[in-house]
Amino acid sequence: MNRIRECLDASQPNQQKLIEAARNQSPVEGLTHNFYRYPARFSPQFVRAAIETFSSPGDLVVDPFMGGGTTLVEAIAGGRHALGTDISSLAGFVSLAKTTVYSETELLALSRWEQHACKRINVHKQVSFQSTHDEEHYLRHLDRTTTWRLRKSIQQALVAATELSSNRLETFARCVILRTAQWALDTRKSVPTVSEFRHALSTFTHEMIGGARELRIAVKGSSNAGHPVVHCLTGSNATLHEDPALNALPKPKLILTSPPYPGVHVLYHRWQINGRKETPAPFWIANKLDGAGASYYTMGGRHTEHLDAYFASLRNALEAIAALSSQATTIVQVVAFSDPGWQLSRYLAIADDVGLQEVCLQALKGQADGRLWRTVPNRKWYADQQGATHSSKEVVLFHRKR
Repeated sequence: MNRIRECLDASQPNQQKLIEAARNQSPVEGLTHNFYRYPARFSPQFVRAAIETFSSPGDLVVDPFMGGGTTLVEAIAGGRHALGTDISSLAGFVSLAKTTVYSETELLALSRWEQHACKRINVHKQVSFQSTHDEEHYLRHLDRTTTWRLRKSIQQALVAATELSSNRLETFARCVILRTAQWALDTRKSVPTVSEFRHALSTFTHEMIGGARELRIAVKGSSNAGHPVVHCLTGSNATLHEDPALNALPKPKLILTSPPYPGVHVLYHRWQINGRKETPAPFWIANKLDGAGASYYTMGGRHTEHLDAYFASLRNALEAIAALSSQATTIVQVVAFSDPGWQLSRYLAIADDVGLQEVCLQALKGQADGRLWRTVPNRKWYADQQGATHSSKEVVLFHRKR
């Protein structure tokens, strides 16, 4: 199916750069992108190329499914204002940590905190950590003989994080602990020792301080008109166009996002430990509330008949995107499908219904269906290592407001 009628106004070199970046399978790296391995992460190379192609410094870039905040990080690094929202409070926490521009004084304080936190980790010592969460729920499956030592180590590190002098510093420290605990627990066949956890905490702290410093330098070097504004919002994107945060910002020049994939299982809200048992521990570490089950984070789940719940939520999201856009806004979405044979056409029909017209890159016109497809590198969330499936390919969809 090909309903593409018009081509985007982009130079041939920029189009080629965008195509190459979309198909680049290099590991995610640079800036603050490795603060946390959020599932189904954007490629920073592609995000950067899209931002440079479809916006200019001082413009607003929006991501209504911000996830781990890759779009927002690249936007402010390129001197753009950025606004993102996500239904997951964990996504909001990670995006805030990744887009906060820390001073050198703050980073030096965090370097000292690392030494203090590592000394606090000792399973032979008592820990008094007051959590506002229902620990029976949030620490599910962390009380086993293989994991209780790591649970106690995490608690001791969190105590050290709460003793920092500002919310900004505590956010960074919690993100360090989140990254370390993810490394230690998520999809591991065997868990590390306490000593290995302590060493990883130290390593990740210094790596993340380096990334934060790199982001600060990038923001400073690209922001001739002042510091870019960034908003990380938590909530439904169906009302994003009504958010007061937009009042002081221009209409977005670029909306760059990746919604949940229809029919594809992605574990956004849990880690898998002890033989694929699920735990909501990341929310506990981030001090955020877990919303609900998988369907809450994937717009209706993947087992409803004809995915009607998913496509109803998609319609609400695309209506908000259309309301947020102007005629000059380019809308770029990266999507994968469990069955593109019928799901892609339904996806495009809904976009058309709400006033979004699909457009293409001139460089791809006449090739296959004229769309930009990419093969996704190996990801842990691909179901049971099934190999090449429909969902192992993503398509980049371009739209403009009709």
